Amino acid sequence: MASSKQQMHVLAVDDNSVDRAVISRILRSSKHKVTAVDSAQRALDLLGLESDVNMIITDYWMPDMTGFDLLKRVKGSSALKEIPVVIMSSENVPSRINRCLEEGAEDFLLKPVRPSDVSRLCSRMMMR
Repeated sequence: MASSKQQMHVLAVDDNSVDRAVISRILRSSKHKVTAVDSAQRALDLLGLESDVNMIITDYWMPDMTGFDLLKRVKGSSALKEIPVVIMSSENVPSRINRCLEEGAEDFLLKPVRPSDVSRLCSRMMMR
């Protein structure tokens, strides 16, 4: 069980409403605060307004801007680069996974994301 000293605020980014609902439900069941948005651009807009986001979980394939592009924008920003970014995808493509990790992704989760994936990830984040 994660320590109750810190509730994480997780930004969940996915253009698919079902996937967004699933990841949000898993995070909320672990007592984390979740803000869910449907595009990488909305995520960037929100990050410009809120400084209390502790982690970003984003889908890889989204229209307009991919999760990989979002990762590069976050890691390239002096204000945001400390926020851990986790990429999710239904496609298990090792070269894509490695590229995301090399660009600074904290982890790469395969969909469907399971509660055990999220609890492992969140406990690791809270130990930082």
